Amino acid sequence: MTFVAPTRMECLLRRCHQEAGVSSVFRSVLITVCLILVLCVSLYPGLWSIGVRLHSAWTGSFVPGHHSVLLLNSPTEQAAKDIGRYYWKGEIQDASEILMLVKTKTSQIQKVIDYVRSFHPYANPEVLSFPVEEGSLSYMKWMDEAVPDD
Repeated sequence: MTFVAPTRMECLLRRCHQEAGVSSVFRSVLITVCLILVLCVSLYPGLWSIGVRLHSAWTGSFVPGHHSVLLLNSPTEQAAKDIGRYYWKGEIQDASEILMLVKTKTSQIQKVIDYVRSFHPYANPEVLSFPVEEGSLSYMKWMDEAVPDD
């Protein structure tokens, strides 16, 4: 049996083939990751919507900032009635409603919601909450004194 020592050229060729294999695997992984990132970015609105729905279903709550309330002005009462139609139980409704503005501490919101639901004639009353970012310091001090924390 004879053993022939590989030449320097053969060693370099073997090393080149090994590095090429690793390089092609790395390139494939990199391309796959890039494609996944491009898909995620392009599908972001849809994925966000699905994520919000899943979060709501699992926790029974909503993601802050996902819903919005618009305050609109109208030149006439008739224009407001025309704009204010809404869809409920398969029909367009145009019932008149009276807007109530209730001010309370954030810690008391759930109690207010429960109270409204117990007395409100609608099966699904509109109750929305907006945190106060800034305001009259004296008014907020008064509210702290007037509304108990219990």
